[in-house]
Amino acid sequence: MFTKDSIIGIVGSGAMGSGIAQVAATAKHSVLVYDNNETSLAKAEINLKSSLQKLVEKQKISSEESESILSKIKFVKTLNSLSICDLIIEAIVENIEVKKKLFHELEKIAKPETVLASNTSSLSITSIAAACEKPSKVMGIHFFNPATIMPLVEIIPGIATDEAITKASKTLIDSWKKITVITKDTPGFIVNRVARPFYSEALRIYEEGIADMATIDWAMKEIGGFKMGPFELMDLIGHDVNYVVTETVWKQFYFDPKFKPALAQKRLLEAGFLGKKTGRGFYNYAPDSQPPAPEKNTDLGTQIFKRILAMLINEAADTLYLKVASRDDIDMAMTKGVNYPKGLLKWCDEMGVDNVVKELTSLKDFYEEDRYRISPILKQNFILRKTFY
Repeated sequence: MFTKDSIIGIVGSGAMGSGIAQVAATAKHSVLVYDNNETSLAKAEINLKSSLQKLVEKQKISSEESESILSKIKFVKTLNSLSICDLIIEAIVENIEVKKKLFHELEKIAKPETVLASNTSSLSITSIAAACEKPSKVMGIHFFNPATIMPLVEIIPGIATDEAITKASKTLIDSWKKITVITKDTPGFIVNRVARPFYSEALRIYEEGIADMATIDWAMKEIGGFKMGPFELMDLIGHDVNYVVTETVWKQFYFDPKFKPALAQKRLLEAGFLGKKTGRGFYNYAPDSQPPAPEKNTDLGTQIFKRILAMLINEAADTLYLKVASRDDIDMAMTKGVNYPKGLLKWCDEMGVDNVVKELTSLKDFYEEDRYRISPILKQNFILRKTFY
């Protein structure tokens, strides 16, 4: 279905769209990038040249390779220019109605055999596909930011997606030297579903006054081995992105308390304190500001780490139990998509399912909230003394 001569279309010239274009061009495909904002399109072309020049200076690629990649990418000013493409990947604003309108227009101008893909991080592929007369040609291909560096790509067939298209898309993205995982079309897919407790449980601990942000971040890095703490990471991602994903997943799961957003984060969004990009989020990034010092209490830190990890493992287990993805793909997604130190299901085996169940039972008994319900598969493994691996 796809070959090395397949032409790739990208809609959206932001960081994600430009990144995917660079990845496809590096894999020797001809790429057309469209954006309805000509200023953004011009800026994207300048940024791409600058990015490639930096790679040349760092000796990551040669001048010849840089020129080859640039020659493969063309920035176009009309949607109709994408009519020659074999695969069109949408990377625009996370708004379901805007995406549906775009896919309806894309189907009109695309070749009958062209595959239309969304790079959405949490919206329903099936819903987007419903805007098309041939939903079998629509699927999700979700890259992680920055697309040029992050190895993981989630492959998401909608309910109506042709199985042959799913397989061909996976094979194509594999050929781009990416690591692909297949996931059901459920809110947040694998990564943005399973990762929610990393943020939400940290926020719950913070809102309860058990520990401050710096201490929670310190615990997850020093004791847990995570590369970044949850508050640092939320500030890096931006609350306009991170909070919106949390709220979207929560709403799509019919307001399941497991995914309930935190007011502390919503208030930052309302204030326009979006994180590093605005100079203030949970932390203050002004040049003269001093970061708060954590309370380096090992007992407290261990308590924080175990609580957040148990909730992460519980969500990974539920994702497996509900057959959203395979055991291996779930663990691969979390290590390659968000750089977790270990796959969560493997971590459960190492920690001992009895210890995970004990931690979750303690939380459930104390709070008496459905938020802390234990995944049936963890209960089964506990009763039968089974492991995931």
